[in-house]
Amino acid sequence: MKKSYILEFVKRGLMFAWGGPAITAIVWFIIWKTNNEIVLSVPEVVLGVLSTTLLAFIAAGVSIIHQMEALPKSIAALIQGSVLLAVYLATYLINGWIALSMVWIFIVVFIATFVAIWGIIYLSIRTKVNKLNKVMK
Repeated sequence: MKKSYILEFVKRGLMFAWGGPAITAIVWFIIWKTNNEIVLSVPEVVLGVLSTTLLAFIAAGVSIIHQMEALPKSIAALIQGSVLLAVYLATYLINGWIALSMVWIFIVVFIATFVAIWGIIYLSIRTKVNKLNKVMK
């Protein structure tokens, strides 16, 4: 019997949702270091913590896409990347952490980083598989 992908999404999301407040603290620290005059209201704090908790939940949960055997790995990576880009961008815009004029830079950097990370993962797995194939011959 196949496990429920929705249940696994929720389980993964809940395991990493705690990272939301940590992400918020890191972002606010960086903003504070670049602009010492940061003052946060209670609604800003609540929005920041809740939105980044949701971001962490979705970012962790969407990794379940790679467990779906019916999807080619390239399509799974495209879905994962698209979801992550949308969630990160929405979170940063809602919280006012980036200006609308900087969205295109954010998208370019995000895509380059995502491709680089998956490229490194792909190359390392391919190297290990090639070594195993040589050993088996």
